[in-house]
Amino acid sequence: MKQKALARTLTLSQVVFLGIAWNNPMVFFNTYGIAAVTSQGVITAAYIIAFLAILFTALSYGKMAYAYPVSGSAYTFTQKSINPKVGFLVGWTIMLDYMLTPMVTCLMSTVFLNAIFPGIPHYVWIIVLTASIVAPSLLGVEISALASKTFVIAQVIFVCLFWILTFKNISEGVGTGSLFSIKPLFNADVSLSVILAGATILCFSFLGFDSLTTLSEETINPEKTIPRAILIMLMFIGVLYIGSSYLAQLVHPGFSFKHADSASLEIAVLVGGNLFKSIFITAVIIGNFSSGIASITSASRVLYAMGRDSVLPKKIFGYIHPKFKTPSLGIIVIGVISLLAIQLTLEQVIKFINFGALIAFTSVNLSVIAHYFIRNHKRSFMDCMRYLLLPLIGAAFTLWLWSHLEMEALILGGIWMACGFAYLVYLTKWFRKPLPEFHFDKEPNQKEERVNREQIPQNVPGIDRETISQQVGDL
Repeated sequence: MKQKALARTLTLSQVVFLGIAWNNPMVFFNTYGIAAVTSQGVITAAYIIAFLAILFTALSYGKMAYAYPVSGSAYTFTQKSINPKVGFLVGWTIMLDYMLTPMVTCLMSTVFLNAIFPGIPHYVWIIVLTASIVAPSLLGVEISALASKTFVIAQVIFVCLFWILTFKNISEGVGTGSLFSIKPLFNADVSLSVILAGATILCFSFLGFDSLTTLSEETINPEKTIPRAILIMLMFIGVLYIGSSYLAQLVHPGFSFKHADSASLEIAVLVGGNLFKSIFITAVIIGNFSSGIASITSASRVLYAMGRDSVLPKKIFGYIHPKFKTPSLGIIVIGVISLLAIQLTLEQVIKFINFGALIAFTSVNLSVIAHYFIRNHKRSFMDCMRYLLLPLIGAAFTLWLWSHLEMEALILGGIWMACGFAYLVYLTKWFRKPLPEFHFDKEPNQKEERVNREQIPQNVPGIDRETISQQVGDL
């Protein structure tokens, strides 16, 4: 009996919108104050450095998505390119990143909702918000894509409104009173190490491009679509963040705020008054909602890949709903885990996520070297640049970021990895048996399929050409 598969329906634009939604454009306003203080006002330069650093890893994800267009992201890439056991440990680790992100979106929204409705208990908002992101994810990836597109457009409209109001205030003499200033980009009194510290924080604002690779099995022509979507999404987010940070520094120069955590709210009131403040809070909640839907969609696909390989319980995580074509049981499990937000804090959850994300980024950069440079002998001058030097730069930078995580994050992440290693020992009977592995063969492209169909004999008595054609297509 043929195993049920994910439905291949997503187009380039749908994948891009899902990625932007996972990234959450409004995260710029959530991190602006802390990053501005850390970089001592040279935040635009910090954003540019962070963007360039992440770009190396994004290129590696695109290369591996071309080689292995399947759900599983860093788990599958490492498993196929380096070693199945290493791949399992990477997959186990990135569960921190993917499974806990929906929880973060719920916690972030709860902060604002509690401020507006202080009489409603914290746990009520967690339950309501979790249910609101689980439901669209269960109904199908196209529903998730539609919801993501709608809310991403709403966020982009808000950012455009922010830009317009900022332009207006600057032209009226607020802040620098000029649209041209070198201060957000360079300040002789601020050292490079300070700017790099700000860039370290801002790297996490670009997380989300990796989630696109989890949609490979639901994307039309994923070998081309996924790498293109990664670059389009990253370029869009880069322009949005760099442009917004530059304008924010012009209208409110420096890094002096009443509260760094709510610095963007101060700027919102400065450029648009209390009305714009209300719109700002609404946009933040919308951004968190769309990010929650996209992240729970991506997380369930990673669990599906591991369940299909039987390294996680297959009956739960490898199950595909016959009608909605979604890994519904995995989605429900993630929803249940998100309810832990009732007891956990935002800071605790983010520490886990950062640990998992940086491990995944490093492994994918190394996977490019293993797959292309070592295994497939891509060693011309240009190949050495693409498949050795650039991935090495990406791996070095992500490892450097990983080494700068707080000790608590390293300890908690290390404990989680130790649990994964113990489970690996159990699965392999002390490494005496191999891990179960899903063997994926790329689908024939349309040209190959057309050639196969043209080779079917015509007008031969006793042969049903359409039946044979369908069988060839199934093969």
